[in-house]
Amino acid sequence: MAYPRSLEQLVEAFERFPGVGRRTAERLAFHVLRDPKARLLAPAIEHAIAQTRICGVCFNVAENDPCAICSDAERDASTVCVVEEPRDVEALERAGVYRGRYHVLMGSLNPAEGTEAAQLSIEALAARVSRERPAEVILATDPDAEGEATAVLVLETLERQARKDQRAPPRLTRLARGLPAGSAIEYLHRGVLEDALEQRRPLRLKTPPA
Repeated sequence: MAYPRSLEQLVEAFERFPGVGRRTAERLAFHVLRDPKARLLAPAIEHAIAQTRICGVCFNVAENDPCAICSDAERDASTVCVVEEPRDVEALERAGVYRGRYHVLMGSLNPAEGTEAAQLSIEALAARVSRERPAEVILATDPDAEGEATAVLVLETLERQARKDQRAPPRLTRLARGLPAGSAIEYLHRGVLEDALEQRRPLRLKTPPA
């Protein structure tokens, strides 16, 4: 027996989410029907859509434009950390390891999945660097094939903009990478292993007592 049309529409709505198949969508739909608290999802979605926007400076999600980070005079404006997604900003802010500004590309270069360079905010980054002239741009894209391709494209775009402006580009750096603590080598991405080998450091044996 087929589901009622209203339930089927709910299942189909959940199926549109990334990584959600038919079985998972059905479980989510029935959970919404059983749990009264799950019904808060609909107004939460409507509120988020109504209240959030894209920062016109860094392209992060925010409730104000410019966002709280771009508006914070205490942030270090001499560095711009380029990340792929807003969740990368959240991770860095949660870690408390960076006090500069950000630029969110809103994805990574992946033509196979339909993400082209024109869909990313790379040209906006070049214009921003030309306008603000930060001392350093940190490329913090993911250490995978898409992240590497995106980093190369950002690098080429910033160098082209610098030639157009007839000035030297800012200092361009890439996040250091190595073996994550507690990880197994067999499960690591090739790029991570390559960087770990290239950035290996010498070890010093302690001098045995006489």
